[in-house]
Amino acid sequence: MTAEIKLGCQGWNYTAWVGPFYPARTRATDFLTVYARAFTTVEVDSTFYATPAAQTVRSWAARVPDDFRFALKLPQEITHENRLRNCESQVQHFFDVARELGPKLGPVLIQLGPDFAPSELPALAAFLPLLPRDLHVAVEFRQRGWINDGILALLAEHHVALALVDARFVPRSVMLKLADRPTSDFAYLRWMGPDREIVDYSRVQHDRRKELDAWQQAMPVIAARVRTVFGYVNNHFSGHAPATVREMQRQLGQVAVDPAQLGDQLQLF
Repeated sequence: MTAEIKLGCQGWNYTAWVGPFYPARTRATDFLTVYARAFTTVEVDSTFYATPAAQTVRSWAARVPDDFRFALKLPQEITHENRLRNCESQVQHFFDVARELGPKLGPVLIQLGPDFAPSELPALAAFLPLLPRDLHVAVEFRQRGWINDGILALLAEHHVALALVDARFVPRSVMLKLADRPTSDFAYLRWMGPDREIVDYSRVQHDRRKELDAWQQAMPVIAARVRTVFGYVNNHFSGHAPATVREMQRQLGQVAVDPAQLGDQLQLF
């Protein structure tokens, strides 16, 4: 493998992680700082609901090491309400705020809705030129009909990555076949899981070793064709995202920080 592989969770602000991941009595205001001692990246879900204040974004950056990267979701106002249309000012404002992260800004995810169908291709084609060329941007489709050679060529033209997602929307087999067909110089992976009924995020509740083995086999192919791989696990994948990320780190030969060590590190700060 040649690419740097940065793995993390989809979010950090889960009180259910106190005990199994965060040290006991960790305050919510310290969650991000402690999280960043275990993982080098995180996907921020809150930006999907609204563009945050610049001050909020700067406070995130101040709490993590220099090599940490934030992945931000494009706001739903752009993707779901406006459906990528007539949103130039919102796009500009979002990226202006995102840049407040400085070098700690990782990829931006355009998460399209499950009802955003291939018939809306003209809206996507008109939207892509609005994206800044100097930043990493990925797009997630939730209909199988989007996955075709024409769409891959369109994304490659704009250096936008196709998010490879393990979820219900597109078969895993289809996603794995795209491992050797990147459309940008980075890869964006998301492990969502099929069970959206999970409400207890404190423990692993599903054995996902079969799925992880399949992705581990694909990872060398992905990493050989891009410079950086960003991957994010949702709590719904197995029940407790931090444990799944650590398992993936071990499979890839990375150092997986034991949660017991986070309490010791906390005393240093």
